Amino acid sequence: MRRKIIYIVNPISGRGSKNSVQNTIAAETLKAGIPFQFFPSVANGDYAFLRESILSEKITDIVIVGGDGTVSQVVDSLKDMPLQFGVIPCGSGNGLAFGAGIPKTPKKALEIIFNNRTHLVDGFRINNRFACMLCGIGFDAQVAHDFAKANQRGLATYVKKVFSNFFSAKPYSFKITLNHKVFKTDAYFISIANSNQFGNHFTIAPRASLNDGMIDVVIVTDQSRLTLLYNTMMQVGGLNGLQKSENINENKSIIYFQTNEIRISNYKEAPLHIDGEPVETEKKLHFVTEPSCFKLLTGKKSL
Repeated sequence: MRRKIIYIVNPISGRGSKNSVQNTIAAETLKAGIPFQFFPSVANGDYAFLRESILSEKITDIVIVGGDGTVSQVVDSLKDMPLQFGVIPCGSGNGLAFGAGIPKTPKKALEIIFNNRTHLVDGFRINNRFACMLCGIGFDAQVAHDFAKANQRGLATYVKKVFSNFFSAKPYSFKITLNHKVFKTDAYFISIANSNQFGNHFTIAPRASLNDGMIDVVIVTDQSRLTLLYNTMMQVGGLNGLQKSENINENKSIIYFQTNEIRISNYKEAPLHIDGEPVETEKKLHFVTEPSCFKLLTGKKSL
């Protein structure tokens, strides 16, 4: 089947000129001889309006020019259609793209798309919301909320928001419910990860895989600021061992395990983000995997 591409461009993601990126995409896709068209991303995240065009014009590929949040919205809207999805990473973190071996340079990302290698990739749901990569509750979500309000995007702004929140951060109270265990904990943040990327090549869940049918759960519990920094670096460096979900040691400074389903009671309504996008939090959060739910154009032979 002849390939046809729709590029969905988020005009405000990350930094830099999207006009320049669009010009590069157009020139390279014309060289590749693949018919294409551009659509802007939509604020409500609903791309059902594209369904008729996808079917009538026999579109084969949807390529998102943006960050993880835009990827999640597009994939969730269209993943039940006979499509493969690509990413040209232009967000602030780009965790899914980096986890799948997709480089940030548009020309190199386009090489991945034109090579036409796909893998089935997992997603997961948080109540009725879809995530392709990462969800955070607590400290990192507060950073995401502050970052979204900032006048400037990019890594430097994100780092500033991390530091400005660090000294005022406080732990939140949670109840964790798994198939084999229930426990309560106070934690600065909880990360639910489908990818080993936190964004910008920063790893929070070193053992996570995009297609293992599992989500990785990282709980950073109440501790002093000094040990918080030390233990987080241990986690990022892959030195904190993965526990079995049925034998969790809830007294550890960082609790790290894998599961396909988890319920979290968010007693103090800690802030929430999904794939870096701030969303309204809830007191009851149910996470469940959606294994192999979409085809992703990747830069790796295996994920």
